[in-house]
Amino acid sequence: MNWLERTELLLGAEKIEKLKNSHVLIVGLGGVGAYAAEQICRAGIGEMTIVDGDNIHLTNINRQLPALTSSLGQPKAEYMGQRLLDINPELKLHIIQEYIRDERMKEIISQPYDYVVDAIDTLSPKIFLIHDTIKYGNRIVSSMGAGGKVNPSLIQVADISESHICPLARILRKRLRRLGIHSGFKVVFSPEEIPDGSTRPCEGEPNKKTTVGTISYMPPIFGCYIASVVIRDL
Repeated sequence: MNWLERTELLLGAEKIEKLKNSHVLIVGLGGVGAYAAEQICRAGIGEMTIVDGDNIHLTNINRQLPALTSSLGQPKAEYMGQRLLDINPELKLHIIQEYIRDERMKEIISQPYDYVVDAIDTLSPKIFLIHDTIKYGNRIVSSMGAGGKVNPSLIQVADISESHICPLARILRKRLRRLGIHSGFKVVFSPEEIPDGSTRPCEGEPNKKTTVGTISYMPPIFGCYIASVVIRDL
């Protein structure tokens, strides 16, 4: 049997073929990115590049797909790579186990992709991933903050210029305007207010000033929204 039989029943053979011939880059494999990667893989994308330099930590277990007591300490990119190939052994997969920045960022982003997923949770590399992706003419969808949110019915997909209330989106818009980017790419965000007392100062992590409390289901739903943007646009 064809494992994509039910997807083909919904989309048709022509669109399935288009997905098989598409290449998606996913940067960040945490609470949002890993779920986005899995749904994109299960939809039948033929080629994927996944990027993450982090290992699986105990604090990831409450919300991240690869985080299990049996997987603690393992590299996220390698673990997710094995999982994606277990879903589709014919997937053409490129695994980059790195924190990408500066010239390495440009080197990776300059390749042709049919879509780029930004699931980075630190500000500086997020900004430059978006900037460089747009510079090289690739389409991108970016995840805003899933932390501090509990109501999935408020999640929205919109152009970055139409995002509102989300603190990460506000900072991102401000920084991107300095680089000449005011609109032109989609974001997944929630205007839900972050409750008082759900954040604390973050120490020892560059580009990240606070840690925000996060519920189990919100990052996965953000990831599913992102996957839906990629698949529907392709």
